[in-house]
Order: sequence, then structure tokens, then C-alpha cells
Amino acid sequence: MPEIILDGLYKDFGGCLAADGLSLKVSKGEYICVLGPTGSGKTTCLRMICGLTKPDKGRVLFDGIDVKDMPISERKATMLSQAYSLFPPKTVYENVMFSPEIKEWDEDEARQLVRSMIMMVHMENKAESYPAELSGGQQQRTALARALASSSDILLLDEPLRALDARLRLELRQELKSLVKEMGLTAIHVTHDQDEAIEMADRIAVIRKGKIVQIGTPMEVFRNPVTPFVANFVGRSNVFLGKIRSVCDAFSEIELENGAVIKARKTDIPIGTDVAVAIKIGSTKIPVIPIPTAEKPEPEMPQGFFKGVVERILYEGATITVEVGVEGIGLVSSKLPNRKYDDYKSGDDVMVTWLPERASVFEIPPEGIEEELRLD
Repeated sequence: MPEIILDGLYKDFGGCLAADGLSLKVSKGEYICVLGPTGSGKTTCLRMICGLTKPDKGRVLFDGIDVKDMPISERKATMLSQAYSLFPPKTVYENVMFSPEIKEWDEDEARQLVRSMIMMVHMENKAESYPAELSGGQQQRTALARALASSSDILLLDEPLRALDARLRLELRQELKSLVKEMGLTAIHVTHDQDEAIEMADRIAVIRKGKIVQIGTPMEVFRNPVTPFVANFVGRSNVFLGKIRSVCDAFSEIELENGAVIKARKTDIPIGTDVAVAIKIGSTKIPVIPIPTAEKPEPEMPQGFFKGVVERILYEGATITVEVGVEGIGLVSSKLPNRKYDDYKSGDDVMVTWLPERASVFEIPPEGIEEELRLD
């Protein structure tokens, strides 16, 4: 299980910069998820590690040795691509057995390994089927089993669970990570699915426009994003624009464009600076404003930063998302447990609030907030 270091990698595909000073360190035996939108450079990152793509500049180090010019066959890095690349004339069993046979493993050990890999991906009933007889998801599972049976030290996974149905995808997440750990591999798993990355990764590396913009544990990246893009990409956020009004030891105050004053985390950004405030939609609370009655002509108002009106409620199974229209701001979203579904209806007046420590504050990037939040 080697340590992998990507040191200042650049790769230009005819004016399209897929790696722009890409740097990343992956420790021995670590399971890293590289998370980013389509076109951000995720697949190019994997291809440079395994040798399928040669960087224009920079180094790829395995345990301190630059392997940039090392042949693919000597890198002990197996890449599972989105194309699957199964051998059409071979059965599922034969495809998975391919690497152990080439490397002349002990026959009994090879059979045992292959059977365990096929069972892990739930393909034991299709072991004698050919790729043309399989669905896309079954082909992907076969390719995953073949990659795991390759006896490589490094496993590079490019959207390995993408074609699977939702239930199987959830089941294989932990099985895959557990098996990789058990086999002592260093793994880099590329995905655009934030839930997949948060559940599986030891650390998440968020990539955008060929650069790693943040790396940390799933909790660190989710709770403490370093840019507005990360805040909105790893867990959807409400983003508000305003100016720093004051800062104290416990929180900062930001005056929004509609005149409302909200609280957020303490910040070192100077007073008067234009900023963006990002709050995860799961941290936004929306208590309903009580309707006056004869018994309570002046009901107690709930605490909040500003008032809005419920526009729609989206039922999502375990959760609901309530979208609130706020004058001068637009839509504000709140993700709540599904037991709250009957607590709201369209047209309800609500207050919008959150804990200040859950709200991140960022200076407005030079390119503007719309460009910063755009998915490439």
C-alpha cells in the first residue's frame, strides 16, 4: 500500500485545462474520495496516476519515487473506468479470474479469491454469463470484482457504483470500503455523488477546474467549507449576500441587501466588506408564525432573522424540503424530518432562523458569486 503524492500536475487538452497545478497527498492504506462536478478533472487525475495519461508538468510519486515515466504494467495500480472494458468472449468468472491467471497465482487461492469477489458484488448467479447477457449494472459489478482481484497495491475507481440501482448502491458502499481496507489497498474513488463520498471516504478532496480546493474528513468539509462553492456543492446551502456590520467574540452580524440583519460565525473579514453567508439547508429552521385568535389576539412571535411565506413543500421520503419566499432575497430552503410534513402548508407565514455557528462567512470572489457557485 504505497503513499501517493501528486505534485503540481498540469494537463492541457487543446485549450481545456484538466489539471491546473493539481496537488494531493494520499497516505498508505487511505480511502480518498475525489468529489467534484462534471468536467472538473476527476478522471484525468486517475489516468495520470495509473499512467494512461502523461502530465505536461509535475510529478506523480509512489513512496517518494517519481513514476511519471514508469510503464503502466509496473505501477501496480488498477483503474476501474466507466467503460467497464470486459472481455466479451469470457464469462463473468473468467473475466474476474483474468488477472490471477496472468500472474500465475496458486490455483486454489485464485479460485477462492475469485469466488469471494463475485459473491461480494452479488454476481454468483451470473458467474457463467457473458457480458452481452448482462445489464449495465451487472457489467459494472463484474468490472469491480475484476479490479479487486487484480492484486494491485493501488485501486483507482471512476464512479464505480454509478450504474447500480439505489438499493444495491447503498449496500455496496460499505462492503467495498471494508474489502479495500481488509486487502490493504490505497484507494482513490472518484465520484460526483456527495452522499457516496461522505459515507465512504476517510478524507474527501473537492476538485474544481483541475485544482483541489479543499481536503479534509467528511465532517470537516461539510461543516467548515473554505469557499462558497464547497459550501453549496457538499451539502446544499442557502447563500445570502450582504456587508459585515459588526463582529464580537461569539458571532458576526451581516446586513443583507433587503435590510435584514443576520448572525453568522465570528470572522476576521473587515467591517464593511461585501460577503456571502452560507447555511446548510438542514441547519435552517422555519417556525410558523401563529395566526391571531380571539383567545390570543397577539400570539408570541417565534425568534428569527426575517419573515417569509411557504411556497412549496417537497416530500423526499425520510425528509422534506420546505421552500420559503422572502421579499428582497428570493427562495430560502429548509430540510426537515418527514414528521414535519403536516406542520406546513403553502401560504404559511414563517420566520427563518439558524444557529450563528452554522453559518459560514466568505468574501465575495473577484469573479462574482454567481460564477463561484456555478457547476462547471
